[in-house]
Amino acid sequence: MGSERFSDPRLPAHGRSVVALRRFCLEWIAAALLGLMGLAFGACRGRSVSDPPPTPAGSSPALAAQSSAIPMLDMHVHLSPTAVPRLVTLMTRYAIERVVNLSGGDPLTGLDEQLTAAATAPGKIVVFTTLAYAQAAYRDYGRRMARLLELAHERGARGLKIAKVLGLGLRDSAGRLIPVDDPALDPVFERAGELGMPVAIHTGDPEAFWRPVDAANPRRAELEAHPGWALYGRPVPSFDQLLGQLERRIARHPHTIFVSVHFGNAAERPEYVAQLLRKYPNLYIDTAARIPELGRHPPAALQAFFLEFQDRILYGSDLGVGPEPSPLFLGSQGPHPPTPADQERFFSATRRYFETSDVAFEHPTPIQGDWKISGIGLPRHVLEKIYHDNAARLLGLPTLH
Repeated sequence: MGSERFSDPRLPAHGRSVVALRRFCLEWIAAALLGLMGLAFGACRGRSVSDPPPTPAGSSPALAAQSSAIPMLDMHVHLSPTAVPRLVTLMTRYAIERVVNLSGGDPLTGLDEQLTAAATAPGKIVVFTTLAYAQAAYRDYGRRMARLLELAHERGARGLKIAKVLGLGLRDSAGRLIPVDDPALDPVFERAGELGMPVAIHTGDPEAFWRPVDAANPRRAELEAHPGWALYGRPVPSFDQLLGQLERRIARHPHTIFVSVHFGNAAERPEYVAQLLRKYPNLYIDTAARIPELGRHPPAALQAFFLEFQDRILYGSDLGVGPEPSPLFLGSQGPHPPTPADQERFFSATRRYFETSDVAFEHPTPIQGDWKISGIGLPRHVLEKIYHDNAARLLGLPTLH
């Protein structure tokens, strides 16, 4: 596109692209930055000889020393550019070697600031650019977005993050809701593959968000705290329709690496996610903000899942870090700021789920459900892949081995 001028014009009233972006995307990202199975993977779970013995409900976690020392590469963090020192302190405390900042902005909006901030902590922060949503105001938005992706890559962005606004709220200049598999966006995904930029894509939301906010909804407390997240009765595609759009997008670009975040955007359906992983070798998933949901499934089935796909799963936290004194965003948020105890549980319960066979303990993010979870006791070599090496290979970074 050469010297073509990019801009962010005021959208026509029937378009509402920027409004939709704020409503469906920034309400989550801003919160992070401002603080606000019937599975058939095996009937029996075997425990590694290095696994600790099961811990009774209510006891303190006894993480194996050999496992807790494994450094993490967190593929799913949202970071304010003014909060790097705070992030680095957290990384040191919780053995996180490196993070991927998925709130990197685009070349017109925030990317340079994020790259400059990342450079103040060498080797700690990888920056992903975001889809240039404002370009939806133009008829050739796909071509324009692809060009901005190229510019982002030239400036140092290592991947592309696409928020749930695509498919749920982003509209073109004619007011049409742009679907995830919109052919006009093909140039973006093709160019990402050519540039070797993984695409971290958030499609939809937890399935419970489409249900009435009543006593039968397992995420009632979360939705009552954030009524804008509720999708029941709203004129948006269904959960299944969005999953279909996402699969068609992945299938259309076999040479592009997709990271389907939040456990393939379908933590309620691990068997469905397994089918996709078997079908599409260009597909990876991350674990961000879904351990509470995973913990509702039988531990033996989830352990079998992680063992089968140990090379395609990436650790992610969905941690949001803004400047002090704003609260941390710990995968989600309730009506009150998290306490220091909430922070400790967010990180310790995460490792406990992956590393131990403990039973019936509190999961990392209480606002996401009031049930208990049990650990899946993964062996060390699998933990090393999921915590670190799978992501390192995707990003061209050194691995542990």
